[in-house]
Amino acid sequence: MLRGIHKASSTWVGKAIMGTVMGFLILSFAIWGIGDIFRGFGANSVAKVGGSEITIEQFRQYYTDKLQQLGQQLRRPITPDQARGLGLDQRFLGQLVAETTLDEEARKMRLGLSDKAIAERIMADPNFKGLNGQFDRGRFEQIIRNAGFSEQRYVAEQRNVLLRRQIAQSVSGDLAVPQTMLDAVNHFQNERRSIEYIQLGAAQAGDIPQPTADDLAKYFEARKVTFRAPEYRKVTLLALTPAELAKPDAVPEADAKLYYDQRKDSFGTPEKREVRQIVFPNAEDAAAAEAKIKGGASFDDVVKERGLKPGDTDLGLVAKSEIIDPAVASAAFSLKSGEVSAPVKGTFGTVLLTVGKIEAGNQKTYEEVAPQIKQQIAEQRARNDINDLRDKIEDERAAGSTLAEAARKLNLKVTQIDGVDRSGRGPDGKPVTAIPRSPDAISAVFGTDVGVDNEALQLPDGGYLYYDVTGVTPSRDRTLDEVKDQVTERWRNDEIAKRLKATSEDMLGKLKSGTPLAQLATENNLKVETAFGLQRGRAAAGLPPAVSEAAFSTGKGEAGVADSDNGDRRYLFRVTDVSVPPIDPQGASPEQLKANLQNSYADDIIGQYITRIESDVGVSINQQAVNQVVGGQTNQ
Repeated sequence: MLRGIHKASSTWVGKAIMGTVMGFLILSFAIWGIGDIFRGFGANSVAKVGGSEITIEQFRQYYTDKLQQLGQQLRRPITPDQARGLGLDQRFLGQLVAETTLDEEARKMRLGLSDKAIAERIMADPNFKGLNGQFDRGRFEQIIRNAGFSEQRYVAEQRNVLLRRQIAQSVSGDLAVPQTMLDAVNHFQNERRSIEYIQLGAAQAGDIPQPTADDLAKYFEARKVTFRAPEYRKVTLLALTPAELAKPDAVPEADAKLYYDQRKDSFGTPEKREVRQIVFPNAEDAAAAEAKIKGGASFDDVVKERGLKPGDTDLGLVAKSEIIDPAVASAAFSLKSGEVSAPVKGTFGTVLLTVGKIEAGNQKTYEEVAPQIKQQIAEQRARNDINDLRDKIEDERAAGSTLAEAARKLNLKVTQIDGVDRSGRGPDGKPVTAIPRSPDAISAVFGTDVGVDNEALQLPDGGYLYYDVTGVTPSRDRTLDEVKDQVTERWRNDEIAKRLKATSEDMLGKLKSGTPLAQLATENNLKVETAFGLQRGRAAAGLPPAVSEAAFSTGKGEAGVADSDNGDRRYLFRVTDVSVPPIDPQGASPEQLKANLQNSYADDIIGQYITRIESDVGVSINQQAVNQVVGGQTNQ
């Protein structure tokens, strides 16, 4: 979807600095003008944008799709109450209003795209390509079906997306990024710090005596909930997936061999070449350049003569299929290393080519990939049977069969799990691997009860997961005798952490008072170590993240202290150097930084543009209809 619509209200400086945003949860749609619109019109419409109406059913479908997508990202379903608590109802409404606003503007401007252009766009999408690198209709249908789209609806949505993108790109244009901002962000992202430090561990805590019975009893009582036994659930699972149903041994050898022959190029690594090209405006200039090279000039001499930079001619290390122009690709892969081609008439002009390093390809034999091919074919064939099997399971359950009984009648495999807690672990503390981690089946298992006929969970591979809870072992308080070893270990660790904190704070005071770090190390039988090039938000080799974080809140020459991740060590440090490398205009990183900032500027401008259009065309919201969809209170 259009980047400017989804992100325009995020803080762009924060995005430039942090590099990522947390998806839906931090979006703010205040710029869409939701606070400035009036309420209460059209009983069957949620909103009106200019001449377009957003129907209740349209918003219901949009809202449901967005919640499902977010639930998949978070690996747990989102309830209506949670969605309203997070403000997702207003955010998704604002998003739909903004998209409708751009759709209205596209119609006003009479923008359009041909069916051929939409088809080419969809067929070029890498998400829809099969193992052979070509558009796979079966994969396309499966993916859009899993996302809740029909083919007609998906094509219509892609048309709208592309038209919105045309408008957004026209508005944002090629924005220049101020050098001051580049310098500021570069300073924050690339600042390096060096420290010298000593590490305090259990040895510096001294001898910890064994706790008395009274010590353990008091410690246990104060933290009883920590040692409480969780609720466990006994579950029956039936995974109706291509991988579970696949029978690769039943795939005929002839079918697998034909599959290999048809997709032979996809099994292995293609030959790659370092290709450079000079594009000429006409064949005469190309011929003149060829004559110069034959006369003793080099390819680089011609590049310099035409005022080009090395990057202007470098196509990189590429496979033949990665070169867009077929004529250029054919010529490049017919040259020897170091050889310059004759003029080649390409799609974008006449070119001269030269080839540098050549990396030979590697073709796998049929025997090497036969098991993989048979599994792929078997899963594809099994995928065609899933819906029929699902219908049969539903019929059996409707007739009163349990999940285990239905599976037995249909000769399907079920998995019995004797106990699993909310973290996905069994009574032995180990993860229960039989439960899929995506979607979050654990949440579903703990969201139902014994005897409830549950809807199957849809899995990312197009399959389904059926589950029945057959028993519940309630959470309970454990006795001290049951967890005495755990309590003793936790008590000891806490005692070590207390002593290390006191010792390190005392040493920090001495260090700040002028005692050299080396002297403190000698007095405590420790070794002074150094760490160079620490960066914000990045883990340093051998040091916990807390040390790097503390170093960036401490001035040069000053001292600080930080904990390890689990509190069993303390680090006493002094910042010895602070440096910021200058921006290298030729480097790749500055270009990426500039691109990120340009995107952020564009987001702001697109957001302002949408706000102005909404103001011009008029936007109105029927809050009662909105509440009908999202389940909130209806304003009378």
